[in-house]
Amino acid sequence: SQCGSLIGKGGSKIKEMRESTGAQVQVAGDMLPNSTERAVTISGTPEAIIQCVKQICVVMLESPPKGATIPYRPKPASTPVIFSGGQAYTIQGQYAIPHPDQLTKLHQLAMQQTPFTPLGQTTPAFPGLDSSPPASTHELTIPNDLIGCIIGRQGTKINEIRQMSGAQIKIANAMEGSAERQITITGTPANISLAQYLINARLTSEVTGMGTL
Repeated sequence: SQCGSLIGKGGSKIKEMRESTGAQVQVAGDMLPNSTERAVTISGTPEAIIQCVKQICVVMLESPPKGATIPYRPKPASTPVIFSGGQAYTIQGQYAIPHPDQLTKLHQLAMQQTPFTPLGQTTPAFPGLDSSPPASTHELTIPNDLIGCIIGRQGTKINEIRQMSGAQIKIANAMEGSAERQITITGTPANISLAQYLINARLTSEVTGMGTL
């Protein structure tokens, strides 16, 4: 049901996204197998894709799904593959059968690759144990009269923002005599950036009189 909001009347919304971000956006016509979801394909420069994803998240946040949602769950491979001692095996019944050479070679090649280190970061003493970006924290303050649009009924909006951004978001209790509430966002820089974007979108929507709690 959210695809309609994403496309807009006569395709107006998706056209607006394409023009404002420079990314190509395509919504699949058919639903994914055994689900009520449709695939959305985004292509373009990394920056264009990021901006487009942010705008899609805002649309999803402001247009909750109507009716029951059946999520798409991809089926696992028919024969699971395990790797042991540089050899690939497929599981057949109760036995592990050696797998064709191609998968074994692919696994060996992957094990030989040097772990990727982002610019500005040092290689960890134990490669692979610290590959994720370090978590950081960002704090912002929101006026008490606007905090409701961020939280939503029974915490629905703040939970949606947490799920979409992947960040941990904590809202401090109201302080006596203070007209503001403090919000603490924790996560990777990308998580924090998306959480801030979604919070600002909620505030803008509320201030312009378009928000619904």
